[in-house]
Amino acid sequence: MKMERILPFAKNLLEKAIKPGDFVVDATVGNGHDTVFLAGLVGENGMVYGFDIQEEAIAATRERLTQNGLLEQVTIFHAGHEQLSAKIPTNVHGKLTGAIFNLGYLPGSDKTTVTRPETTIAAIEQLLDMMAPEGTIVLVIYHGHEQGVVERDSLLQYCEQIHQRTAHVLQYQFINQQNNPPFIVAIEKR
Repeated sequence: MKMERILPFAKNLLEKAIKPGDFVVDATVGNGHDTVFLAGLVGENGMVYGFDIQEEAIAATRERLTQNGLLEQVTIFHAGHEQLSAKIPTNVHGKLTGAIFNLGYLPGSDKTTVTRPETTIAAIEQLLDMMAPEGTIVLVIYHGHEQGVVERDSLLQYCEQIHQRTAHVLQYQFINQQNNPPFIVAIEKR
């Protein structure tokens, strides 16, 4: 397949936006895969600010970061991503170059604890204020469960309303696959 699958495409977008020394956000640390990826991009002089409401996710992420020798360039908050403007130091506001959300629930965990459109939209609005020009926010939307459908619809409606002078908004998905495969919405601040 020559077309990029969803997760490699998400990483490609972030690789174009983030360089060593940058400040970035993992809005849903989950099992830590994206956190490790982002920490590798920012290097030892950058910082990843990670958020999750589940202690299980935070523990898994810290373990993965430790195994990869990347714990020093990551600050993890046991908090929802809707609190990011209050948690991320103010001297970093306006300097963020990338952010990623993996929406839905923590794989292999309690499927009743899910991301919610109201907190995700609040986080996106905060990030749009805190991003540097050309900073990129990537939403990986998993909508194969009941709450995922609600969040998908709310996010698409919200993102369609972002003014084109504020950001470029892209939707990337395969439209002929079964079982509600995840898709991406990417927002690049202007």
